[in-house]
Amino acid sequence: MEVQAEATGHYCGMLLVDHEGPKGQIHLASRQGPVWFSSVRDTIAFMRLPEEPRDITAIYVNDMARAKHWEQPEPGSWVDPRQAWFVIDSEMRGGMGAAEAVPFSDAAAAEAFRAAHHGRVVRLADIPDAYVLGPVDLPGANAGPRAGASRPSQ
Repeated sequence: MEVQAEATGHYCGMLLVDHEGPKGQIHLASRQGPVWFSSVRDTIAFMRLPEEPRDITAIYVNDMARAKHWEQPEPGSWVDPRQAWFVIDSEMRGGMGAAEAVPFSDAAAAEAFRAAHHGRVVRLADIPDAYVLGPVDLPGANAGPRAGASRPSQ
């Protein structure tokens, strides 16, 4: 599905259109509409957290190889994360200002993004749990790690 104006992030409860960067959606057999995420990082966290539903029927994240705009990726720019390459540890921040796992359907596009924005290219299984489940290091934040930082950033 495409992001609608009223779509809200599962963890933050905020409108997706208010957040820059790639988004995610997970479809569950037990739910009519998708579960939306304001970041790919949180989409992956949902997939890995044992307390979240396991009746996943489909997962999509914005394909930044096809998207022309970081701020709000265009309709139709989706890829199954199990088929994607990700750039992690880059300079680009996702929803809620957290470090992002930036997805690409094309390895060459991921490498070009890495060359421009630093980081490293990995597959989904190679993204460390600590990257998606660990504390969020927000730029310019003077306070130490957030309380409850073992949860996703949203």
